[in-house]
Amino acid sequence: MKTYRGGIAGLAVMAAMGAWAQTPASAERVVLLPHRAVYDLVLDDGKPSRDITTARGRIAFDFSGDACDGYALSFRQVTELTSEAGPRVIDARTTSFEEGDAKSYRFKTESSAAGAPADIVDGTAKKSEAGYEVSLRAPKAETHREASAAMFPNEQMKAVIQAAREGKNTFNVRLYDGANSGKDVYDTLSVIGRKITAAPAEAPLRKPEFEKLARWPVTISYFKVGSGESTPAYTVSFELYENGVTGAIRLDYGSFALRGTLTRLDLLPASDCSK
Repeated sequence: MKTYRGGIAGLAVMAAMGAWAQTPASAERVVLLPHRAVYDLVLDDGKPSRDITTARGRIAFDFSGDACDGYALSFRQVTELTSEAGPRVIDARTTSFEEGDAKSYRFKTESSAAGAPADIVDGTAKKSEAGYEVSLRAPKAETHREASAAMFPNEQMKAVIQAAREGKNTFNVRLYDGANSGKDVYDTLSVIGRKITAAPAEAPLRKPEFEKLARWPVTISYFKVGSGESTPAYTVSFELYENGVTGAIRLDYGSFALRGTLTRLDLLPASDCSK
């Protein structure tokens, strides 16, 4: 199961699995805001699920850094899924570091299900004029190269925010986030709705720092390159603030979907980075 890395990752980090500005003008540079966030997950009853009867879980991540020194992410998603076979717990942890200029990306993911030993993916990706190169340390030491360009997670999120500021309805980009085996790459389609004017439903977002910030409903679909599938591998929806914070998330894995509510948000000190 692909994890969600928030509006930062992926993501993210899912991955990911994830733009602090004083004015909402599209010309203003996008700078991601350091913060810690917690989301509580439940099964989305609005989507019929094949086997899952109940689900609950939590996402917690810590995002820090800036465009000068780079961005660090510590992410964890724990999900308990219940089916006729009984409950199953999926635990995914990711740490990553993306350089401020998005030229290199380090990542390590540990994921386990039903108490089995964790699967570990550990590596570094670096860009070049000819594409990018991935050096893996786990699950085994190997190197592979891609001739086509791809964005890293924070770079992608900045680009989506910029597209939203410019009034674009869609945005397409190829993404590499170290997901699954560390070799997968995704074509992503972001669908951006109209700017939201209503007050946020989630209490942690009712902060003075967010009152004048723009936010948009965004849905990002991820298509695994080379799979030949016309339907996305998974889809992530959320309300995206121009400072990179996300609320009201929805994770659609195809056979079932989860909804996440932001229950805690701590803003961390931002630097004076001028990049």
